[in-house]
Amino acid sequence: MRINYMMMRVAPTYQSKPLSYYLLYSHGDFPVHPLRLLFTAVCHTHASGSQSFIGVNYGMVADNLPAPEATAKLLQSTSIGKVRMYGADPEMIRALANTGIGIVIGAANGDIPALASNPGFATQWVNSNVLAYPDSNIILITVGNEVMTAVDQTLVSLCLPAMQNVQNALNNAPGGGGGKMIKVSTVHSMAVLGGSDPPSSGVFNSGFGDTMKSLLRFHSANGSPFMINPYPFFAYQSDTRPETLAFCLFQPNSGRVDSGNGIKYMNMFDAQVDAVRSALNAMGFKDVEMVVAETGWAYKGDPNEAGPNIENAKAYNGNLIKHLRSKVGTPLMPGKSIDTYIFALYDENLKPGPGSERSFGLFRPDLSITYDAGLSKIDNNSQRSPPTAATPSPSVQLGVEWCVAKAGVSDAQLQSNLDYVCSQAGVDCGPLQPGGACFEPNTVASHATYAMNLLYQTAGRNPWNCDFLQTATLTSNNPSYNGCIYLGGA
Repeated sequence: MRINYMMMRVAPTYQSKPLSYYLLYSHGDFPVHPLRLLFTAVCHTHASGSQSFIGVNYGMVADNLPAPEATAKLLQSTSIGKVRMYGADPEMIRALANTGIGIVIGAANGDIPALASNPGFATQWVNSNVLAYPDSNIILITVGNEVMTAVDQTLVSLCLPAMQNVQNALNNAPGGGGGKMIKVSTVHSMAVLGGSDPPSSGVFNSGFGDTMKSLLRFHSANGSPFMINPYPFFAYQSDTRPETLAFCLFQPNSGRVDSGNGIKYMNMFDAQVDAVRSALNAMGFKDVEMVVAETGWAYKGDPNEAGPNIENAKAYNGNLIKHLRSKVGTPLMPGKSIDTYIFALYDENLKPGPGSERSFGLFRPDLSITYDAGLSKIDNNSQRSPPTAATPSPSVQLGVEWCVAKAGVSDAQLQSNLDYVCSQAGVDCGPLQPGGACFEPNTVASHATYAMNLLYQTAGRNPWNCDFLQTATLTSNNPSYNGCIYLGGA
């Protein structure tokens, strides 16, 4: 059965406020707020304990959201480093001032015609929504949401001119440098792909060919990211086999081999992201970086919906966060974590559609957690603190650590780790082959331990590189034996 990697959630319609609304809430005359201050003092700071590659979506189709100030404090208690808005709500932008949290603001689809046709409107939009907030860390502007697959197809040809006018407004802003520091992009659904199975065959829909190529030229010229919304949640709904659920939730599974390049994928997220990477590469834009603008899992839904429940939502988002923290990357983008915005911070109780659309929130309106996805700073710090050996053994090498399997972990889990590591580009599992220095003892535990340490040592030797969904741990006891030398020490 072929897997549908492109299943997506239907993009909601987010209503933007008129420009006059933002002008009413601006901070006075713009020249007294030179953009230079925004870039030099704010753009490269991060909240203490946050992780810049973990973001969250903040939707406002609700009538019970907490006050912006309370939301800002909540975010500061987590390891979330960035927030993506679908508009440019002035109260939330102000609430996030001086927190170091990166802010993505959006121009709504309805603003695209004016932005495309009137450079003056684009300048006003930037003045009102960027320059007015010199203490807020605005890092990215999205022009439209899933425009290419929107009902109103007249917006498709207008999207790029709108982006160009916003880019020019940033370039010409007081203080200069705006266009280099704050990026301009637009967000796409997975439906922009014409093929994605296997991931190596990923290509863009031929109907978007010329338009997509022009957009990608813009991204390449301005160093802005290609933004995509992959949802394993919806891929599972198109194939509800148990093994597909495990594949989607980053849980132990047999993996799926890409027939085009032989890479074994161990989770749907990597497969979806790499399908887009393949499409970018196929069009000749290997230099364009990617951002996951939305991904998530509903914790509740209608009776006829497959997959939404607390356990699955906690597994997906929790394991996704661990996967990002491990910095193993994807098979086509190894060794780095793609910026990923989880959908969503809160439920949006006024959204139309099936019950799941109103049940993606990580937190409730009273600021309590819906389930623990491992985002609190306390949890994150404890996870990243390596265990300390109480009594060093004779084989201990001070200052050196190895990644080894935890006691009691099942062979199935370790086999999944082994398959994952050895499927990564640039990882040499040759010593584990028959006749290799580390083939004996020929056990899953021994082979997996060697492989996990290999990835840990090559991925940066950060404690979170030795997590493997909490099946591995760090030790200062050298596991090398006979002629089998574990990377990291002799």
